[in-house]
Amino acid sequence: MNVRLLTSADLDSVMALSREAGWNQTREDWARMLTLTPQSCFGIDCDERVVATATTYCYGSDLAWIGMVLTAADYRGRGFARATVQASLDFARSREVAWIKLDATDMGRPLYEKLGFAAEYAVERWLRLPAPAAGATVEAYRPNPQLDREAFGADRSALLASLAPIESASTRGAFAMGRPGAKAAYFGPCVSGDIDSTAKLLDWFLSRHAREQVFWDLVEPNPDAYALARTRGFVPVRRLMRMALRGRTWATPFMERPELVYALGGFEFG
Repeated sequence: MNVRLLTSADLDSVMALSREAGWNQTREDWARMLTLTPQSCFGIDCDERVVATATTYCYGSDLAWIGMVLTAADYRGRGFARATVQASLDFARSREVAWIKLDATDMGRPLYEKLGFAAEYAVERWLRLPAPAAGATVEAYRPNPQLDREAFGADRSALLASLAPIESASTRGAFAMGRPGAKAAYFGPCVSGDIDSTAKLLDWFLSRHAREQVFWDLVEPNPDAYALARTRGFVPVRRLMRMALRGRTWATPFMERPELVYALGGFEFG
């Protein structure tokens, strides 16, 4: 099978895969990925269409993130997912990235375990149905690279700069972003030093999307985020497992503070 680089000409095909899987990514999300990392979005063609994909986003030499692992239902069981993920791994290793991570579904986890990934902790998607929201006063978004790196473990300033113009805000010691989704408005990423600051950012976002469903992706090591989600009417709808693999055998332990991560940037970005 031939694994090739995806281009903007493939947007219709990859969106068809996303819709078949019921994913929340939009055409703009795919276009953003292809723009940010054009040398590491991989696909396989069959019967004159893209039937499998995987993407790799590198955060410098500290971390590579594998996402968008999709295979059309009629083409599963042929090794396509393994081939695209292997292309992602090869790319990350060519960059000598210290760590490689992903968020695995139950379907994908056996493959990742065979490739050497180890489970770290659960991540969950929570859903809020349309409902009134009180709102809150927040400030214009201010980059906080020191806080974000401490929480996330790597420099993702380029990604945040691309997301901030869509929808973003800050409070003291916290920031949050959001973007449209195919099925629900998406809250995240959000990094914060305390639950009260996060609550203000969340209420700001919910008031702007009171007539929409909202998705919020949480990490298990932050129980305050789970507690806040419950008070705002969110319920869990999907559970994945964060998994990690050393890109360099001598890589030191990955330093992150997930208790400061109140919302992921997406399963495709971490």
